[in-house]
Amino acid sequence: QVQLVESGGGLVQPGGSLRLSCAASGITFSFYSMGWYRQAPGKQRELVATITSEGNTNYADSVAGRFAISRDNAKTKNTVYLQMNSLKPDDTGVYYCNAKFVALDYWGKGTLVTVSS
Repeated sequence: QVQLVESGGGLVQPGGSLRLSCAASGITFSFYSMGWYRQAPGKQRELVATITSEGNTNYADSVAGRFAISRDNAKTKNTVYLQMNSLKPDDTGVYYCNAKFVALDYWGKGTLVTVSS
């Protein structure tokens, strides 16, 4: 079955960095557009960044220039990453991995990122 497993979340001070990973299984990873979304307490889930199967990237305005999405299509990896720098308290939330291909749409269970001093 399809699994998207996020890791790398945690507590970090403002200005710090974290790298999130999402390991995918059960899909032909290279076909899928991959994305990171986040949900802050009391708010709706929002787009953070996406990367297409061709490697084209898109970022929310709030993270552009601070976050970088990348992917490793090697079969031993099948992983999408989110490098997060210059973190701010507003970046706090649960970060979810997403995989999309045509009408297929899968989500991970999320990893919590807390930015606080």
